[in-house]
Amino acid sequence: MQSGLTLQINGKSRSFPDLSAPTPLAELLAKLELKADRIAVELNGDIAPRTQWPELTVAEGDKIEVVHFVGGGMV
Repeated sequence: MQSGLTLQINGKSRSFPDLSAPTPLAELLAKLELKADRIAVELNGDIAPRTQWPELTVAEGDKIEVVHFVGGGMV
């Protein structure tokens, strides 16, 4: 039996020994200490709507892209 979960996050392999599939996407994002109001997430090529993060789950080998919003603009 395999312990832990390995995911591709922004193109890099990351291991999470204390997680197992299926893990809610919201739990993974909390573990990564990402602020939900400042990111957008793509799970296996599909946009993951923020309202569905608690129901969407991640499994071994899933590909996740996280985009951080950056404030700023013209002065």
